[in-house]
Amino acid sequence: MIMSTELIIDISQSEIQIALLKDKKLVELNKEKNNLKFSVGDIYIGRIKKLMPTLNAAFVDIGYEKDAFLHYLDLGPKINSLIGFYNSVISSNPNKTGTLPKVKILPDIDKNGKITEVLKQGQEIIVQIAKEPISTKGPRLSSEISLAGRWLVLLPFSDKVSVSQKIKNNEEKTRLKQIVSSVKPHNYGVIIRTVAEGKNVEDLNNELKELVNKWESAFKNFKREKENYQLLIGEINRTSSVLRDLLNSSFNNIHINDVVTHNELKKYILDIAPEKENILKLYNQNEPIFEHFGIEKQIKGLFGKTVMMKNGSYLIIEHTEAMHVIDVNSGNRTNKGNDQETSATEVNLIAADEIARQLRLRDMGGIIVIDFIDMLDTEHKKLLHERMRENLKDDRAKSQVLQLSKFGLMQITRERVRPEINITTNETCPVCKGSGKVSSSIIFVDELENYLAYIVTKTNHKNILLKVHPYVEAYINKGFFSSIRKKWSKTFKIKIKVENSTKYSFLESHFFDSKNEEIII
Repeated sequence: MIMSTELIIDISQSEIQIALLKDKKLVELNKEKNNLKFSVGDIYIGRIKKLMPTLNAAFVDIGYEKDAFLHYLDLGPKINSLIGFYNSVISSNPNKTGTLPKVKILPDIDKNGKITEVLKQGQEIIVQIAKEPISTKGPRLSSEISLAGRWLVLLPFSDKVSVSQKIKNNEEKTRLKQIVSSVKPHNYGVIIRTVAEGKNVEDLNNELKELVNKWESAFKNFKREKENYQLLIGEINRTSSVLRDLLNSSFNNIHINDVVTHNELKKYILDIAPEKENILKLYNQNEPIFEHFGIEKQIKGLFGKTVMMKNGSYLIIEHTEAMHVIDVNSGNRTNKGNDQETSATEVNLIAADEIARQLRLRDMGGIIVIDFIDMLDTEHKKLLHERMRENLKDDRAKSQVLQLSKFGLMQITRERVRPEINITTNETCPVCKGSGKVSSSIIFVDELENYLAYIVTKTNHKNILLKVHPYVEAYINKGFFSSIRKKWSKTFKIKIKVENSTKYSFLESHFFDSKNEEIII
């Protein structure tokens, strides 16, 4: 059976949300603020603020409120070549020094060396964001620069060509390596990604040229700024980067609710996968896009402390600064005819599927400890371990799954690149609205009428949309000829439509004009 894959993109003034659905089930959610700075992949010119010999690391100013962290092991073996290249750019004509093939590559640094032997305080350095700011920490940096494309990853200051381990066919790996080795410029290394399998010479060569041009153009037009830092090469936005990393032949639809971004993505898809152009669709209905595709409801059920599973079993998920803890419970699950071992194994396998989904969905990183239901059979323990490893194969974040301990605990380490997605699923108290003070709910409709009177008298709006909780909407629209909505329409001589939204709390309301822009009261 072929699995359907859809991408739903919700663009608002303040935020971009991207939901990945597989067979209508939410498996991945990306959220980012519009105009977000300091994204993974961004390349900066930074300045060394402080060297920390005890940590063998440096703190670097790249413009974030906290200095970014650069460890010696993240400098990369070719750091001296990178430093020499940058010095040549700022000391002479960039048009002559902006191309790597002309640069002399210096010997690798000692992998057991000291950061004070390579860098000095106040020095300018090219760095790339490896991890976004998380909690109280600034960005994590690397000077082992890479530029990711759809099929290839470009590595300046290297000559090595490597192929993704996920490509199993040895003949195909050899073919790809020979193609890229024959067309790549000197002093550029390349990693051939899994999705490059089956691609022809023209496709790979064109992308390689684009990536090389992206790097060299940054230095041909380079001008030093007065600040201690400047953005050199910005990563593409999260929407395009998700498409670049996820888009494959299994995609059925991409729905987006913003015309400008739709047109940008259409151009991007035509560049990377023109055969997929028709799957991109503009969503222009009044109902919010996440509600229309049932995503809002799934978020409510998946991001809480308690996550329900099949047949009454459930997970309890707790988060701390140091780690994440997940407890597996059988709940009121009944298995007539099954012994305790079989029942425990069934629940644990179901939990392994859901936990893998939760790790991707919440983007949980660091250490995850899972308390499974106790099992005695060694084969069952091996089966559970293999199930978890298999479930995490499609996860873009690297992870390591350890065997179950004698206490029934499984430890997972998962790459932490971006802050964990944390969505509050508790609704505001419908009585006190979170204030702790009780107000009379019977006058809520009267308050809405007063707001409506204010809008009509103070503005020229004649077509108004009111969105409220489903219970309130049903009450206002009750009765075809004698509804409260009809009464408001006659009283104020306007057209008013009342719709419900499941994401609103019980006594929450929002008014919108004919252009679907909210009327601020």
